[in-house]
Amino acid sequence: MNPSRPPSTGKPQGLALLLNTRRLRVSGIATLLLALPLSLTWQDPAWTFFLRAFAVGFCAMLAFGLFEQWPRRLPPWLARWALQVLAVAVAIPLTTVIIYVLSTAPDAPPFWKVQGRLAGFGILTLPALLIAPWVALSALVRQREAWAREQALAFELERSELARQALDARMRLLSAQVQPHFLFNTLANVHALVETGSPRAAPVLEQLIEYLRAAVPRLDETHSPLSQELDLVRAYLGLMQMRLPDRLAFGITVEPGTERLRCPAMTLLTLVENAVRHGIDPSEEGGRIDVSVRREGGRCRLQVRDTGVGLRASGSGLGTGLAGLRERLALVFDGDATLTLREVVPHGVCAELDLPAQEMAT
Repeated sequence: MNPSRPPSTGKPQGLALLLNTRRLRVSGIATLLLALPLSLTWQDPAWTFFLRAFAVGFCAMLAFGLFEQWPRRLPPWLARWALQVLAVAVAIPLTTVIIYVLSTAPDAPPFWKVQGRLAGFGILTLPALLIAPWVALSALVRQREAWAREQALAFELERSELARQALDARMRLLSAQVQPHFLFNTLANVHALVETGSPRAAPVLEQLIEYLRAAVPRLDETHSPLSQELDLVRAYLGLMQMRLPDRLAFGITVEPGTERLRCPAMTLLTLVENAVRHGIDPSEEGGRIDVSVRREGGRCRLQVRDTGVGLRASGSGLGTGLAGLRERLALVFDGDATLTLREVVPHGVCAELDLPAQEMAT
């Protein structure tokens, strides 16, 4: 920060800064602590000493605040903090002189020619000149520390916002990778039926349209309730069953009360599509897919079990869908979600997803 310019924080400016309540309180307490022992040497009534002492302290505070803001720009060789301390040092004797001049009767000699009044001037001025600049320096140090804390907090908030934007961009990138994966696979299935002249092509196309009507409006959503995920799964499995009427059967079991649980968009559909593509499609006999959703304490367990060819037959790589799903889960739940795959006897795969059971906001 340029020391020749006032700090550009969000603190009050102008008169609000000059008459800041906290500064008035600190200035008043410092003046009182300094004036109490000095008042014992005062010859006149004590209240006159305290009145003058508080006037001097108030003017020193005003000088500190005034040169904190004015002038807006200083020459490079002059630091603002030095100007403020100098202003406090000048304001103290200047204010005392004004007080003594105004309190001198028109026909009385100047106060510096009266021994008692000159001694009073010294009692007001010299201790204040010794103490006030140090109080000003202390205030500047605390002010600079507060400014540093504000800057650190602003930096942390900015860093958090940038991290959130990066996470959102990464999620959108992964979502963009998943969406064509679903759509192109489904369109390829419809194309195969049309090529073979299957009479099921038209009903399958109608089912595809219904599926897209349900899926496309939610493609850009980050999260959705499980009820919406289940609707997509039913539409997708209905579409696949029309394509493979003799080779695919399915069932969906949902524990009551889980419909409003939070689920990353397309999560359950990714597991089901993976089971069809890598489990049922390669199997000559086809198979069955069972989807279950249950809640266990504070966890939600999503399970997709198929009786397809299994992990060994399909190979270790089960497609980009599961790889992208694992990365999305890590980003969304910060490691608090797991996806496990295991063999099913005599053949097949069980994919189980363990998520925190979080209700969607209404």
